[in-house]
Amino acid sequence: MARKKKTEDEEIVYAPIDEQPITETLEKNYMPYAMSVIVSRAIPEIDGFKPAHRKLLYTMYKMGLLGGKFTKSANVVGQTMKLNPHGDATIYETMVRLTRGHEALLHPLVESQGNFGKQFSRDMAYAAPRYTEVRLEPICQEIFGDINKNTVKFVDNYDGEMQEPTLLPTAFPNILVNPNQGIAVGMASNICSFNLAETCAATVALLKNEKADVMKYMPAPDFSMGADIIYNEDEMRAIYETGRGSFKMRAKYVYDKKNNCIEITEIPYTTTSEAIIGKFMDLVKTNKLREISDARDETGLDGFKITLDLKRGTDPDMLMSKLYKLTPLEDTFSCNFNVLIKTRPVVLGVRDILLEWIKFRMECVKNGIKYDIDKKSERLHLLTGLKKILLDIDKAISIIRHTEHEADVVPNLMDGFGIDKVQAEYVAEIKLRNLNREYILNRTADIEKLMEELDELNRILGDDKEVKKVIADQLKRISKKYGQERKTTLITSEDVTEYKEIVTVDDYPLTIFFTKENYFKKISAVSLRSSTNEHKLKENDEILQTIETTNKTELIFFTDKCAAYKMKTYDMPDAKVSTMGEYLPGLLGLDEDERVLYVVVTADYSGYMLFTFENGKMAKVELKNYETKTNRKKLIGAYSDKSPMCDIRFIEGDTDVILMSNNNRALCLNTAKIPLKATKSTQGVQAMTLRRKGSVIVRVVGADEGVIEDADKYRSRNIPAAGSAISDAQMSLI
Repeated sequence: MARKKKTEDEEIVYAPIDEQPITETLEKNYMPYAMSVIVSRAIPEIDGFKPAHRKLLYTMYKMGLLGGKFTKSANVVGQTMKLNPHGDATIYETMVRLTRGHEALLHPLVESQGNFGKQFSRDMAYAAPRYTEVRLEPICQEIFGDINKNTVKFVDNYDGEMQEPTLLPTAFPNILVNPNQGIAVGMASNICSFNLAETCAATVALLKNEKADVMKYMPAPDFSMGADIIYNEDEMRAIYETGRGSFKMRAKYVYDKKNNCIEITEIPYTTTSEAIIGKFMDLVKTNKLREISDARDETGLDGFKITLDLKRGTDPDMLMSKLYKLTPLEDTFSCNFNVLIKTRPVVLGVRDILLEWIKFRMECVKNGIKYDIDKKSERLHLLTGLKKILLDIDKAISIIRHTEHEADVVPNLMDGFGIDKVQAEYVAEIKLRNLNREYILNRTADIEKLMEELDELNRILGDDKEVKKVIADQLKRISKKYGQERKTTLITSEDVTEYKEIVTVDDYPLTIFFTKENYFKKISAVSLRSSTNEHKLKENDEILQTIETTNKTELIFFTDKCAAYKMKTYDMPDAKVSTMGEYLPGLLGLDEDERVLYVVVTADYSGYMLFTFENGKMAKVELKNYETKTNRKKLIGAYSDKSPMCDIRFIEGDTDVILMSNNNRALCLNTAKIPLKATKSTQGVQAMTLRRKGSVIVRVVGADEGVIEDADKYRSRNIPAAGSAISDAQMSLI
């Protein structure tokens, strides 16, 4: 509420505020912001640039840095702020990524001197802009070619003092040649890079036939950092067609036999040297990587290199297959080819992107041809007027000499030779020294040549096939001039050796103890025999389960939250009788109010789980239902939550059990009468009928435990059954 100021004689008055629906707020405030980020900041357009890239490169072009001298980066950053007022730090970061020194692009656009960091390093900081120098790379000639011929549209900058291009007339599909990544509001873009020569060849093929198979010419992406792509043609074709998908990359290495070390020379584009070495150290600390004695980054002037010193007897190939699985030496590149087409974000496949680029490029070429036609037509028009003077130069001189007023010179020439004002102005501006027959003949000799050129330009402009031919010729020239061999090589899944971890586990007999207070002890048989002490337990604690087993087994912990937690027995530390053991809630990461009710030890998941609920229902489930192919630690829905749990027990086969209720009745039954269920969370079937209101099952025991004498007395032929009353004499024994 809005508060009105209080005077001495007034009370505080609260004025109501008009309510605004949240949908209206989103529509008026959030949606324009989201569209601004999408259209004007984060998603690249068909020329392959985001606005920040385009403003920076155009500023450098206007500064004469294409073929010019190097200039300080700070100078470029300052000039760019005339087009991009978002701060010098962000402008410089944008420049860094475009430089040759940073090594992020297959074909860098900015030639650099100084430290610009590296794409493969997370921590290598680039130098401040006052120290580094830049200029445009020669390939930018193909980006800015004919930009002054109205090939692209220009608009005012943010303060209306300058004009800037909405797109750059790139003569090659830069949208695919250099990688681009952006995160907008509600969408993102992640475009990988492709080899320039291959991309040009595919585009030429599409210019001839829109249905050409682009994978024939550009089979896979290519990255500035090299490495290998694990190539699957079907998966790659899906990416090419839909613009979405992922593929795996892995590092390249060589084995130095002399020094017994592995040298990693190329890594996936998506990772860094710090991430890789950090993972090595983590594996060493957890004893999962014992084959190396040292790992260090030896990147220098010769290029990228991570060196691993191997311990004696280590197989380098097997070690690398292990590292591929456990570290970022093998990583995934996720593709999302989201591109702005006429300010509209669209996810396109490779062919569709190239076809859209062809449309864009055709428009640029046509605009350039129209510009040339206009300029040549103007030139032809002037020369045609000059040719008429050739017929009588003396007459032209006489007209100018005998005209009394300067303003009448042009009209008198127009009347005297039958030419228009533009032609007359041109003639009037000719210097006196040039009013000779030789000069005029030399100028008018270009008329026929201009007419031929205009005919040719008009012919090309009127035929899309001719325009496509011009584009194809440009692409072939660019490919020949700037093309380079692939840096990223392709390997098939057959060439990849999958690492399978072999766990060496000592197997020995042991005994497991589980207590009421959720403590767990794993004590070897040797330690148990040699111990003369009693079990150390918390006050009022007691042992609920004692299980003899071996170390090569698995543990399943059932909790009161209908969950089951799994662990390998050999992952549990050995304990002694004189210790309290492991506290399970902390070891398993249980919730604050979650407790373990029962422990099962199994080697082959044979046998059954028997669940008895307070409402008299029983469920029998195969233990194999809790077996998982992956190393999942927690299984939810381990049993039904429809009624409170009374008893959980593991049985190897069908056996007799006795159910006892709180109204002193007992029922003996064989678990064979409980049908086997396939679902872990089943409620099972009604075993004991509870007729009296408030009656519940309170205890379940095995018939062979001797808790109740003459168990057959309480046996029923069918279930459900109400059971029989427990005698007073029997109750005194329970």
